[in-house]
Amino acid sequence: MNANELLSTLLSTRYRWLVTGGAGFIGSHLAETLLQFGQHVVTLDNLSTGHRRNLDQVKSAVGSDAWQRHRFMEGDIRDLHTCRSACMGVDFVLHHAALGSVPRSIADPIEANEANVSGFLNMLVASRDAKVKRFVYAASSSTYGDHPGLPKVEDEIGRPLSPYAVTKYVNELYADVFARCYGIETIGLRYFNVFGARQDPNGPYAAVIPRWVQALLTQHDVEIYGDGETSRDFCYVGNVVQVNVLAATTDRLDAINQIYNVAVGGRTTLNQLFETLRDLLAPEFPGIAGAKPLYKDFRAGDVRHSQADISKAQTLLAYAPTHDLRRGLREALGWYVGEYAGTELASGQAR
Repeated sequence: MNANELLSTLLSTRYRWLVTGGAGFIGSHLAETLLQFGQHVVTLDNLSTGHRRNLDQVKSAVGSDAWQRHRFMEGDIRDLHTCRSACMGVDFVLHHAALGSVPRSIADPIEANEANVSGFLNMLVASRDAKVKRFVYAASSSTYGDHPGLPKVEDEIGRPLSPYAVTKYVNELYADVFARCYGIETIGLRYFNVFGARQDPNGPYAAVIPRWVQALLTQHDVEIYGDGETSRDFCYVGNVVQVNVLAATTDRLDAINQIYNVAVGGRTTLNQLFETLRDLLAPEFPGIAGAKPLYKDFRAGDVRHSQADISKAQTLLAYAPTHDLRRGLREALGWYVGEYAGTELASGQAR
């Protein structure tokens, strides 16, 4: 069964979904897929890091008829009344509104806590009171902190290395407590370096892949922090969409109120990532073939190596990632090129 057949089976019943952070990178992909498969979708976003253009692209992708089943709410999860309004009549919540980025949290831990902890708690309370069927939320691989083991297994974590990591771990603790105290069904998804179309390359906290693609296309330096042997488990956004739907719709009791790694189980160094991007872009842009990275100092709070054990999600959720790094890049590069070729690189540092 391919990805579309799987989603068609899972979404054969029409539900109402709330996607927080719905104008963002991952949230807009969730909204697009749900609308394509006949669902009703509410997106909530304060547009601090999300963009209306992402929703415009969703509208273009799904068509005007499907778009009629969508409602956008501009609002902030730090406001409980907004959360309550967004949750009214909703079956499933896919909570992706947050302030991401380790460096951003180090620069402003209070802002990170307000959005990622207070906002998360507001959403849990609103979901509980609205009696939603299930609350699925974006957790983070940063929760593994300084634990040295590879691959990362859900039950073995270390000490957090940044305020951002603290906030995402607190999310897991709150979700567990709400499940125990109030009976709300929750599932947390620890994402490992998600990438794909609509990922913003601009600003000081931009994710590495879109940032590097834009730098290569505009003939700017690709900055690597450290020696380039830092490794990550890069996960294409299509895999993330699949696991969100699986988590929301599973009827396995032992799969509920759990935490899952979401990745492909691979490990790619930053040096390897740079070479892969250069090799994929060079046939269309020959000037990129000789590009070399610029090495800079290691950054505070960065985890040295990250790789996921995805067997728990495979066993309990039937998660079957369809895209490894290279296949995901092939799908995303057309969008990246269309967006970034001929543009100027914004000031800031790559992540």
